Amino acid sequence: MKFSQRAVIPAAREPLWNFLMDVPKVAQSLPGVESVSRIDDTTYQGVLKVRVGPIALNLQGKIFLEEQDKERWRAALRAEANDRMAAGAVKGKTTMELKELGPKETELVVETDVNILGKIGEFGQPIIRKKADQMLQQFVDNIKRQLTA
Repeated sequence: MKFSQRAVIPAAREPLWNFLMDVPKVAQSLPGVESVSRIDDTTYQGVLKVRVGPIALNLQGKIFLEEQDKERWRAALRAEANDRMAAGAVKGKTTMELKELGPKETELVVETDVNILGKIGEFGQPIIRKKADQMLQQFVDNIKRQLTA
């Protein structure tokens, strides 16, 4: 399943980039993240609790930072997580790009390709896509709050 999402952040590109490259800090802005800890320079482990339709998920897994290209303002990460109770798993890759719109305005472009396995995947794309859009909006709102605080 592929998602393409865009959001305008009222911040200059450089401070937004620096914020987004601090994985534990930015994870605090993602709805449902319970914890994130650093394993090494490019690997993190964490827990995400989220409700998709009637199922409450407790995803535990790892995030691998695969690309950090400041010259192109582009980054990519891969995530692998399992939920033992719901007998499901999520594996995906996300790329993000920052496009400068003005001195204090940046467009965040997020492309995600995710495989959802087990019971979670049975809900179908519309419900999962709606949840992803809700989470991105909350994420953007939280980033705005943190960067303007």
